[in-house]
Amino acid sequence: MGSTDLPAPPLNVAVIGAGLAGLLAARALKIEGHRVVVHEKSDRLGGTWAYDPRVESDPLSLDPDREIVHSSLYQSLRTNLPRQLMGFSDYPFSTDGDLRTFPGHPEVLRFINEFAAEFRLVELIRFETEVVRVERVDSGNDQWIVESRNREMSSNELFDAVVVCNGHHTIPKLADFPGREKWPGQQIHSHNYRVPDPFENRVVVVIGDGPSAVDISLEIADVAKQVYLSSRSPKVKVTKLDCRDNIWQHSKIDHANENGEVVFEGGAVVHADIILHCTGFMYSFPFLKTEGIVTVEEGRVGPLYKHIFPPKLGPNLSFLGIPYMTVVTQMIEFQAKWVARILSGKVWLPSEEEMETEVRQHYQLMEEKGIPKHYTHALQFELDYLDWLANQVGERVHETTHLLLKRYLKFVMEGGNKWRHREWEPNLM
Repeated sequence: MGSTDLPAPPLNVAVIGAGLAGLLAARALKIEGHRVVVHEKSDRLGGTWAYDPRVESDPLSLDPDREIVHSSLYQSLRTNLPRQLMGFSDYPFSTDGDLRTFPGHPEVLRFINEFAAEFRLVELIRFETEVVRVERVDSGNDQWIVESRNREMSSNELFDAVVVCNGHHTIPKLADFPGREKWPGQQIHSHNYRVPDPFENRVVVVIGDGPSAVDISLEIADVAKQVYLSSRSPKVKVTKLDCRDNIWQHSKIDHANENGEVVFEGGAVVHADIILHCTGFMYSFPFLKTEGIVTVEEGRVGPLYKHIFPPKLGPNLSFLGIPYMTVVTQMIEFQAKWVARILSGKVWLPSEEEMETEVRQHYQLMEEKGIPKHYTHALQFELDYLDWLANQVGERVHETTHLLLKRYLKFVMEGGNKWRHREWEPNLM
């Protein structure tokens, strides 16, 4: 179905999730005059930014019968991007309260709540309403059934379009190495990390080299006996970090033994108490039924035109917030505006065949360059995609955003311990 075949606006649109993406979608759709219903499983908005002190009963989150905790925030978490890049093009991040360049999660949640109140979005949200099925009526009818349930009842409703905004920081991705399942110590994924207390006087191997791995390693080093940070990067050098006396950088884990040993590539061996997986998350849409049209495979959600529309199902089905390694807030803002205007008939998608061709060419180019499938949605902090999205809705990314990101990335590459401790101030003079 092409965007020219849509029903006359306003459309009835279901938004799945009341986090950052869901709220931006709701605002954009509301501005376009569409009738919006936001389904939110929890009793509050904010999505991943709504801190939850609970952790799951299975520390690796493998038990299918566990109660899933949505947020993966730990108590001390601060943003990876400076506050100047955390706002929207028309709604900057607040400078009240926490004045650090990299604010903590309570301030981010406060910003999100203020945004929702400013644009009267809360009245569009059905809290404590879990979506259990999203499915097209049939191949000849582009309406969608949204089945949801709350404490009192289950319901089936028809919508002209569905915007999926359920986030991708809830279902853990684990490191895979020989001996993992028989290793006798405790294993935890960072999804279930909140505070460092359980690591007191323990020997801990932290797997990962992203911001969370670094943050958590520094934090637990204050109470742990020893911390070994394991990276799969081929450039890593085995060394003690100069910012702590009890943190060592190591290479990838080669295997683990049943006697408690963890053996790294290169031969180094430690006898550890805990392995902490800071290894990221997987995309998951358990409610979505598309008869195999949309799949999740090795970190690739696809096929998606511009990371948003399945060619066979767009524009009635769309996804916001899939890409990462970018200025996420503004990216989602422009994604939401583009989707809303397409649903209003003000902007048009290419034909199904043209969208499929572009996706296929993108995949082929990745393969030719040797880029793994799981990097399909990694934008590598290039702003071409952001610029393209803004152009689709007649706007432009401010040059300050480009300049700030360029200077911040230079700091990350060269900052060393200063980056680890978020010691950076923007200087735009």
